[in-house]
Amino acid sequence: MNTAASAAVQSRRSFEWGALRSLAPHLWPATDIGIRLRVLAALALLTGAKLATVAVPILYKDMVDLFSNPQNLPVTLPLGLIVGYGVLRIATIAFAELRDAVFAKVAQRAIRRVALGTFKHLHGLSLAFHLERQTGGLSRAIERGTTGIDTLLTFMLFNIVPTLIEITLVCGVLWAFFSVWYAIVTLICVIGYIAYTLLVTEWRLKYRRQMNETDQEANTRAIDSLLNYETVKYFGNESYEADRFDQALARYERASVASKSSLSLLNIGQATIVGTGLAVLMSMAGSGVMRGQLSVGDFVLVNTYLIQLYIPLNFLGFVYREIKQALTDMESMFGLMDVRADVEDPPNAPPLVPGPGAVEFDHVTFAYDPRRTILTDVSFSVPAGKRVA
Repeated sequence: MNTAASAAVQSRRSFEWGALRSLAPHLWPATDIGIRLRVLAALALLTGAKLATVAVPILYKDMVDLFSNPQNLPVTLPLGLIVGYGVLRIATIAFAELRDAVFAKVAQRAIRRVALGTFKHLHGLSLAFHLERQTGGLSRAIERGTTGIDTLLTFMLFNIVPTLIEITLVCGVLWAFFSVWYAIVTLICVIGYIAYTLLVTEWRLKYRRQMNETDQEANTRAIDSLLNYETVKYFGNESYEADRFDQALARYERASVASKSSLSLLNIGQATIVGTGLAVLMSMAGSGVMRGQLSVGDFVLVNTYLIQLYIPLNFLGFVYREIKQALTDMESMFGLMDVRADVEDPPNAPPLVPGPGAVEFDHVTFAYDPRRTILTDVSFSVPAGKRVA
């Protein structure tokens, strides 16, 4: 990677961390106790959901052990285990839904505060700034930025964080039930899976960008040609326009094929990591069963945990892309907050006290931009305490 590209990557990462730091005070406001309580409640519900998720395979293991050995079967059906299993399944969904409901106000309040702060800041900037910008572009920057915040909170807090908590709990359970090696193998597989997914997804992003660019190019050429249908017919340029459109479609085709092929590579690599991890852990558990150290339920438990972990991780590539796009969308909005007004009050500036003075314009010519004069040779006076229109 050359120096310029490396600097660009470092600048992008610096902004991404800066955006997260800028968003943090809105999620934990110093003056809003209600929002803080909601954050704590959401974290408690998130933890409860993951505890229930991790406990489900343990009850399943107990039932497998119970039913796999007829000598251990009780006289009546073990309703306690079955009911407990069902309750934990319900709790997994219920806690997650309650977490979303509790945190919804936190997310929307953060979006509202950021959008309002940006709106007020834009009103405080100089006229020169607005003359150089398109109002529609500023509106889109705020709209995309607020949508990006919602996306970031949804995926980072409700996908990444819960998955990390579940990985920690599963490794702890495997360590406690079996040995540290089960936890180590699981952790190595998960870390390898995450690293491979992020690296390949980052590499695949260039093909996705090429698809977006070439799709926009093809769409633009088609619309421009059809809007100027009469001109194309006058000059007999139908073949020329068709060739230009086909060239754009061909570039989109190449980018699309590369994107789909790289997705297959990603899926194959992920499946290889999952399969290898499962094979190693099941071999370890199977050896334990053969030696009489583990039960059939233990064998099922190990397999269930690893498969259960890879369900959320399977969406990691998609989640990573969405988070990167959300941070990019937030960049424009937070970038507006960094723009400073041309004229600002000094710190601790005293209020302006009305006095006996008058205001006089004597042959004044003024322009923000030399190409566009606002005032030309204007003369008038405003006496003290009067208004002149």
